Amino acid sequence: MTKVRYGVVFMLFITVIINYMDRSNIAVAAPFISKELELDPVQMGLIFSAFGWTYCALQIPGGWILDKLGNRKTHAIGIAGFSIATLLQGFVHGFSGFILLRVGLGAFEAPAFPTNSKVAASWFPEKERARAVAIYTSGQFIGLAFLTPALIFLQQWFGWRGLFIITGIIGISWAILWYLLYRDPQHSKKVNKQELDYIREGGAIFDAIADDKSVKSTVGIKDFAIVLKSRKLWGIYIGQFAVASTLWFFLTWFPTYLVEYRGLTFVKTGLLASLPFLAAFVGVLSSGFLSDFLVKKGVSDNVARKVPVITGLLLATSIIGANYVENTNLVIMFMCIAFFGNGFASITWVFVSLLAPKRLVGIAGGVFNFIGGTASIIIPIVIGFLAKGGNFAPALTFIACVTLIGALSYIFLVGKVERIQVKEEESLKGYESA
Repeated sequence: MTKVRYGVVFMLFITVIINYMDRSNIAVAAPFISKELELDPVQMGLIFSAFGWTYCALQIPGGWILDKLGNRKTHAIGIAGFSIATLLQGFVHGFSGFILLRVGLGAFEAPAFPTNSKVAASWFPEKERARAVAIYTSGQFIGLAFLTPALIFLQQWFGWRGLFIITGIIGISWAILWYLLYRDPQHSKKVNKQELDYIREGGAIFDAIADDKSVKSTVGIKDFAIVLKSRKLWGIYIGQFAVASTLWFFLTWFPTYLVEYRGLTFVKTGLLASLPFLAAFVGVLSSGFLSDFLVKKGVSDNVARKVPVITGLLLATSIIGANYVENTNLVIMFMCIAFFGNGFASITWVFVSLLAPKRLVGIAGGVFNFIGGTASIIIPIVIGFLAKGGNFAPALTFIACVTLIGALSYIFLVGKVERIQVKEEESLKGYESA
């Protein structure tokens, strides 16, 4: 049996690194941008959040585009688009220019994680899927852990404008490579029959729509209702908002918090800021491999899938501990525990493919990422207002409360982990009605 699926998850891993490099480079550049362009914390909060405006608004349309164009084209177009937006930020000279390009960045990144989820669901049997999700999701943490010092180095040598230009060029190059190298399993010339049968018999859903020519690629109103009225899906939607809230604190305000509110030098910040990302990397890999190990040993999905997420979200509430210590090492310790917990909870995407009706994984993934993506709008702005008076403690308390709500949503709303059943004729009618 070939092992092509392992190469595919590595490509997803690289894609996620590129995604988050282009989302987070502004956090590294923020102190210099605000100084050169004379922007206050509220304006910087708006710039941080502008990415989320279109990222959220286009999640459901992004899911539709994914179901229509497929994995290969959707990722290639998206990566190229947001990389060009990143490159152009190197030429901005005002507040409005940054807002416009961050909006463009969010628009092209909108289909990214629904596509990642669908690729994983296409290439991996259910018993390996949490591991696959953990591996590619870890790219956002390991990439940032090692990239943060590298991005600071680039900025010191080439300035913040050079930072955006160089990261944009890297992304454009990867978009070309993705289009040249990626194929879905049923179209891949590298995969053999044994691996194809293995992933199909294990619950891969690559042929759920593509192999049924009687089903149109449009989506009806009833299909949207299915993914919007389910209590189970709302449980993971709220949980995803909580996971994303902690993440977006680290992607936007964390370096500024260390420099302006904890008085660290920028070079020292670069080194210390990488530690929570390393902790999150350990957390997400530990969670994914532990979850699949438990499934292999016959443990129910209710325990194997839900417990890591709930445990991780509860650990993430420890971020509030930084409010009660002055020692820098203790501050970083609490940040590491919180982000480890966030990483441990970050296998949430596995629930989309486990709970959503097979025909609606793309749309359910779009709604899931839409709700989670609203954190990229709300969190930077709220933190900007809460920290405006020079006190960051209310902001960290706010993050801790959100993560607690996320844990409670998995405990009380998700319930038994099983696929939502929809009558076939109802689903088909939804497709045909559009």
